[in-house]
Amino acid sequence: MSNINLIDSFQEFKDFKNIDRPTMMSVLEDVFRSMIRKKYGNDENCDVIVNTDNGDLEIWRTRKVMEDGFSEDDDLEIEIAEAHKFDPDLEVGDEFVEQITLESFGRRAILAARQTLVSKILELEKDEIFKKYKDRVGEIITGEVYQVWKKETLVLDDEGNELLLPKTEQIPADYFKKGDSVKAVVHKVDMMNTNPKIIISRTAPEFLQRLFELEVPEIFDGLITIKKIVREPGERAKVAVESYDDRIDPVGACVGMKGSRIHGIVRELKNENIDVINYTNNIQLYIQRALSPAKITSIKLDDERKTAAVYLKPDQVSLAIGRGGHNIKLAGKLTGYEVDVYREADVHEEDVDIEEFSDEIDGWIIDELKRVGLDTAKSILSLSIGELVKRTDLEEETIKDVLSILQAEFE
Repeated sequence: MSNINLIDSFQEFKDFKNIDRPTMMSVLEDVFRSMIRKKYGNDENCDVIVNTDNGDLEIWRTRKVMEDGFSEDDDLEIEIAEAHKFDPDLEVGDEFVEQITLESFGRRAILAARQTLVSKILELEKDEIFKKYKDRVGEIITGEVYQVWKKETLVLDDEGNELLLPKTEQIPADYFKKGDSVKAVVHKVDMMNTNPKIIISRTAPEFLQRLFELEVPEIFDGLITIKKIVREPGERAKVAVESYDDRIDPVGACVGMKGSRIHGIVRELKNENIDVINYTNNIQLYIQRALSPAKITSIKLDDERKTAAVYLKPDQVSLAIGRGGHNIKLAGKLTGYEVDVYREADVHEEDVDIEEFSDEIDGWIIDELKRVGLDTAKSILSLSIGELVKRTDLEEETIKDVLSILQAEFE
């Protein structure tokens, strides 16, 4: 196997793995120096020259010319009689320089070197992928779906690197098939058994933030700041924004003319409802905005316990809680306060506080009903069994018992 054939053979790895040429040449030199050490004991008196322009390889070995019979180490010294076979002009004390061909190492050593190179290149490639994506955590990437499994989807980036999109990081309405283009944020990068494991996500708040940066130039330019994002992926999201320039309306800029800017984001998130609100240090006002679209009558705060008792008109309670309780849950996450909603009864309306039934209904059931804003008998009776099961963590049989007790009060 000639020098050029061997280099060409090694070159295919360089092209396939897309490793830069200087790095490739450095790895080649390391591999050949290892071959030299195995054959001659050391490589200190050898020069390995790898031409980075054409891939040619030269190995030169230097030995000191000694008088016949005085050579103690054939790897470092050569007797003058032997040296004169190659260059009759050499004298004792001169340096004898010879070129070592790859063929002299033997086919087995060359094949072993090739295998070593394969291993080194694979290791180098894995390290490069790990470093590249470790620096890209939080960035949006677009890839192509390669394979769909039950618990995760394999996505390939534009260089063919493997990215994993677990089911837990997918929006519930996501449905992918091979060949689909998918957009996600780099969520986590780990090294598992020397292999880089790159997790991407479509449910992380960072994904929504990057989408806003792409759609809203004022956010990308720093004129508008996203203070906080909370999400129930595929259902609802709340985004608190602030502008340091009084001339800019941050909510209007994020939504765009006739919703032009936010529509693209909503489509990408499978019609996830997005509430954009103005951030404020005024907690009462912040909670009021966070519970949008419900209109608040009054709020009582407990700053020590981080709780907020919110009072609303009867027709606003369901709006404050939202479908599946998402609105009130996200409002709590956004503001950092545990929000409890209370129905403000009409003075002309005959109703009974749920606490009045504590002798017939267990306390934990009453607490659960109050947690979702159902603090009076009529507010509970106004809902169907199915709706009550959906809103609370109560069993259907328990709800039927509660309804029976409450209905008896008004009969």
